[in-house]
Amino acid sequence: MGVSTDERLQQIEHAECRILHIDMDAYFVSVELLERPELRGVPVVVGSPSGRSVVLSASYEARRFGVRSAMPMSIALRRCPTAVILPPHHQRYSEVSREVMRIFRSVTPEVEQLSVDEAFLDVSGSMRRLGGPREIGEQVREEIQGMLGITASVGAATTKFVAKIASTGAKPDGLLLIPGDQTVAYLHTLPVSALWGVGAKTQEVLARVGIRTVEDVAHTPVGTLRRLLGASGEHVHRLAWGRDPRRVEVARPEKSIGAEETFSRDVDDSAVLRTELLRLAHRTATRLRSSGHRAGGVALKLRYADFSTLTRSKKLDEPVDNAHALHAAASALLASLGDRPMAVRLIGVRAESLEAGGDGSTQLTIDRRDDNWRLAERALDEVNRKFGAAGVVPAGLILPRSRAPATGAEPPPGAISRRP
Repeated sequence: MGVSTDERLQQIEHAECRILHIDMDAYFVSVELLERPELRGVPVVVGSPSGRSVVLSASYEARRFGVRSAMPMSIALRRCPTAVILPPHHQRYSEVSREVMRIFRSVTPEVEQLSVDEAFLDVSGSMRRLGGPREIGEQVREEIQGMLGITASVGAATTKFVAKIASTGAKPDGLLLIPGDQTVAYLHTLPVSALWGVGAKTQEVLARVGIRTVEDVAHTPVGTLRRLLGASGEHVHRLAWGRDPRRVEVARPEKSIGAEETFSRDVDDSAVLRTELLRLAHRTATRLRSSGHRAGGVALKLRYADFSTLTRSKKLDEPVDNAHALHAAASALLASLGDRPMAVRLIGVRAESLEAGGDGSTQLTIDRRDDNWRLAERALDEVNRKFGAAGVVPAGLILPRSRAPATGAEPPPGAISRRP
């Protein structure tokens, strides 16, 4: 008589740890080092050297100096003056990400992609074929290292929350499995900041009443936590006991796609703002087409010199995936604001109300319909894929030096230079 699936799973060590969280290590840096192997072992930071830009990724050598993602570049350079600064190449990150996700889906169809470099996997249906969660995690790590030349860290647990904590504890280039019967004991060794939803302000509130660890939270009455934290009090209490009923969601439709830029000097010239909107519209449209989506709406984001932020959005007459239409809508939103109260520190464009179908084709005509712009931009995509950063730049982005936006960002896709 054959062995049932349930019986087979019972024979697999730690089969209850069916959730894996897999996260690439210093992803942007790791991808850049594929082209710059001579920089391995030295502090490397990915980002623009512009004073107002932020760190996108830092190597572990740079992190030893206190450099972290999202840190202002000026602070990062003060902490690690010897760091090598590399400009980002987002198209390359997307290409490698697709290969990473392909490896994940060769293991299980139950993949919930969280970002370009991390995902949850439910491997319960793969254990009969591939072994236990530890064996599967090690197999995935080996494939990523062998095929792509980068490293990944894996957390395995009974829930998504604990798997995420485990992968963080496994970094860099490791695997940590937390058995179901040891979950609570492990969680109770951690600081309260390990709980999802507990940021700096919440930590301060909890610390005022002596709650500093996950164990402290677990042994605090739910009513007390509700009084301290409101509706999230019950949530953090459940997490403190390792309770997280969420399933791996295979389809996570992207709700919006966008790009934004912080200027190195505050800008009050409307022409410069419109030009930067064009640059951001091209970046956003490229991502739309790459993901196979069109946008039914556009949003404009402005951050003023005093750090106050304003957003405006509008619905489009029909879904689009070309920069011409996105730029026109964003420029109209900018114009509708009238006189601005002060100079602009940051500007952004976001495509919203996404729907699938951005990869279809249309007939080219002699008039300047959106389809014409879209086909022209798809041709630009092909040039970018073939030649990388060298290619064609929209005429509207070729500016005199005196009018060029001071962003310190990399050129838009296909641009040879921002200025003649």
